[in-house]
Parts: sequence; structure tokens; C-alpha cells
Amino acid sequence: MSYINESIIYNIYPLGYCGAPKENDGVQSYRLDKIYDSIEHFKKLGVNVIVFNPVFESSRHGYDTIDYKRVDCRLGDNQSFKKICDTLRENGIKVILDGVFNHVGRDFFAFKDIQEKKWDSPYCGWFQNLNFGGNSPYGDPFWYEGWAGHYDLVKLNLQNPDVVNHLLDAVNFWIDEFGIEGLRLDAADVIDIEFFKKLKNLCKSKNPEFWLYGEITHGDYNRWANPDALDSVTNYECYKGLYSSHNDHNYFEIAHSLQRQFSNGGIYQNIYTYNFVDNHDVNRIASNLRDKNHLFPIHTMLYTMPGVPSIYYGSEYGIEGKRTRESDYDLRPCLDLNNVPNANYQLFDHLVKLGKIRLALEALKYGKFENVNIMNEKLVYKRFTESGI
Repeated sequence: MSYINESIIYNIYPLGYCGAPKENDGVQSYRLDKIYDSIEHFKKLGVNVIVFNPVFESSRHGYDTIDYKRVDCRLGDNQSFKKICDTLRENGIKVILDGVFNHVGRDFFAFKDIQEKKWDSPYCGWFQNLNFGGNSPYGDPFWYEGWAGHYDLVKLNLQNPDVVNHLLDAVNFWIDEFGIEGLRLDAADVIDIEFFKKLKNLCKSKNPEFWLYGEITHGDYNRWANPDALDSVTNYECYKGLYSSHNDHNYFEIAHSLQRQFSNGGIYQNIYTYNFVDNHDVNRIASNLRDKNHLFPIHTMLYTMPGVPSIYYGSEYGIEGKRTRESDYDLRPCLDLNNVPNANYQLFDHLVKLGKIRLALEALKYGKFENVNIMNEKLVYKRFTESGI
């Protein structure tokens, strides 16, 4: 068992949350200090873990890393972020960071060195399938692999021990400097499992309770979450079932997923999954649901199903946002908790109650799962421990 069993997570995409410029303007600004004003809000929700999406220096959106050891100047600096982490910890709130280890941005030092020195650069082996047999879509006199066809995201070669050491050194720094207690692993489904094994060895040696969870959109979760690799994964199967079972008035869908994953004989009984109903990559749950009244039962299920519940910033008030072909910025807005447009305060109050219930009941934190009664518009399941609490 881990501290995560006793947790409620709040997930923040910092660059959006802070209203930072979309392009890194190089201007030092301490926008993330606004987090101090939200601590009492977190406590009221029962939140005791915050997952920050990227906080390190990047060119644009955070996932195009420039420097793994420097906090993005649009958010603050290392000293200000250390103070934030210390203050959160003093208030009983742990910090998990986003580990973006599959790719870096084109302004990353090793890539810039190749642009300057070509084949004479000592970093040619740092990037996946880099070769000088053609030009890149950006006009470089060499070719390289971009993540999912995005050539602003240069795929790292995680078979290269120098790359692995560079990344592990950064994680070691984050643990020592900021006191983080977990990592979200971005694009985990395309990362070499051997890298995760080395990462786990480092993190667990520093803190046996350190929690590692991977962003997995499909596939067998056991491949990534097992004693040798990660502790957990994002539960995209239940994410989909939670909203579509409400939209379709068909609880059989989510009941099937819960049965398949967590019941007696379920394939993920040993994985404490990261559960969510929205995040920085998918539509806000209030925009996905055809009937906004379903915000109440969907969150009740989120807080009572096996695994740890996570709330994406602002969704505790039912704010809306959809991604388009052109942009996903509507999913990542600036949030002022004192001025939330069309705030659903009844939903917030509901989550406050759910937080108290979840943290009080051993069965919800540690218990087994069993479906009891499934109908199109009615679902009864139970969580239970051997002691019956």
C-alpha cells in the first residue's frame, strides 16, 4: 500500500492555470505563486496531492522541454517553486510532477548543438533515428523522429546511456530540491520499459513510497504497471465508460469495465489506477455530458470506484471546454477561483462531501469491488474490506 490509497488528487496544467503567454517570452514572472491563494480551497476539497503538468523551461506548451533543471520563467524560478512545494507539504499536500522523457523541444541544448555542429556534435546519438540523409520538415540538414509526427517534439533515444543518465540526474535533482513524491510519466505507452525500471530503482531508493504512474491511453495496463516498472497508469478505459454510460443511459458499459478490471478475478486488481473524468488533453467533463445533472453521479462513481480520484482544475465548478482541430487551449484556461464563470457551486459542495466520505471509509480506499445490480439507468456496486468497515 502507498500514500496514494489515502489521497485525493488535484491536477493543474500550470501554464494555462496561470494565464502564461503561449510562447516563452523569456520574461521572469512569478505567476505560479497564485497557488498560495488556493491552499484553503484544496483543503476544503480534501485534496492532499497536487499533480503539476510541466513546470520546467520550454518553448511553448511545457512538453517541448528546453531545460529539465530550470523552472519555466513564465511560472517562476527554482527558488519560488521550492517554496511552493515546501508550503504545500506544510499543509499536508504532496507534489507530483510531470516527467516528460519521451521527447524534448527544438531549443533543448543537445539538439541546438547538432544544428550548429552537424555530424561533429557529440549529441548525435541522443535522438531517435537522427541521420544526415535528408532534411527535416523544419529545414534542418538532417532527419529525426518527432513524437507522433510533431517535429517540434524531438524524440529522445532512451537506449543511449548518456540520455538516460541526463534524465535520471534531473529526477534526482527534483526529489532533492523540491521534495516531490511522485511522477506522471508522459507518453508512457511509447517509452522503453527498461527506462522505467531504472527510473523506479532510483525513485524508490530515495523514497520507498514514491509513486510513478504512466499516461497510457490503451493496451494492457499490466505491461507498464507491475513490480518492475511503474506503480500505476491512467485509467482511460473507465474514463470513457464513465461519461458515455451516462450519455447513452447504459450503465452496462461502465459496469463491464469495472467488473473486468477490479472484481474477483479482475485483470487489474493489483493496480491502484489513476482515475479521472477530464484532463489537459480531453474535453472537460461538463462539455462531454449531454445532461449536466449527470455531473453528480459521475463524480460519485469517480470517488467510490477502485483507484485514486483526480479532479482537473476548475472542473470542481463544472467549467466547460472543448478541444478543436486547431487548438486545445480551451481545455487549459486561466483560473481565478474568486471569479469562476458560471460556477456550479452545488457540484463543488458535492465534491467536498465526497472527499470527506472517501477519506473516512477504509472500504473506499482499500476495499474490494463487486457489482450488485446492473440496469440501463441504475447501477449498484459495493466496496468492502474483510473487516466490513
